[in-house]
Amino acid sequence: MMPPNASSVIILTLSACSSQDCATSPKEVRELAGSAQAQQSRKAAEGHLRSIVNAYAKSTPLTLGLVTVNDLCAGGTSTQWFFQTGDDQYKIRCAMRVTAYYGADSRRIVDVLDGILTAGDHNSSGGVPGDTIPFHHGSHGSPLLDYYRNQIPNLSGQNTPEPALLFDPSQTLSWDTVRSSQTKLIDEPDRCPTNDPPVTRCLQRH
Repeated sequence: MMPPNASSVIILTLSACSSQDCATSPKEVRELAGSAQAQQSRKAAEGHLRSIVNAYAKSTPLTLGLVTVNDLCAGGTSTQWFFQTGDDQYKIRCAMRVTAYYGADSRRIVDVLDGILTAGDHNSSGGVPGDTIPFHHGSHGSPLLDYYRNQIPNLSGQNTPEPALLFDPSQTLSWDTVRSSQTKLIDEPDRCPTNDPPVTRCLQRH
């Protein structure tokens, strides 16, 4: 059982465009991505995401196995006249995604999930989910435990996939199925492409 915790965050937006043509050249993207401001923001974002990864390893029954970091900067596009997405309103935008793979005993799925939800309970304040471990005993967590305890049927209905996922706008927690006749395993991480810092960066560490 290897549940990954994935977090993504837009970490930097620089220099809203004021000219008629906002397209950022590859050279300018590289210069902005390597600037002190960009590097400082990206370092801070990675530190925050890694603190979340470590919180799961420290406060839940999960054992950390592998961490992948994908960091990408892209330039803005030229003026959009018809289909406006906002990509013409910035010079550069950087995004980071961290995925952590953990190990756990699939035979103890109830204890594992209960431990994660309990850690989320402690991380919350006044009923508001915390930003480190946002999953907790509540409208989603408790029914999920009841399902794995065989106390209630799958709330999604008969003949529907096993609910092996918890979702929050900032995180997704998923795991290998343990009750389905058609086992669905977490995909192994793709091998990192060739790094091209400071524009793109990919790391995989045990």
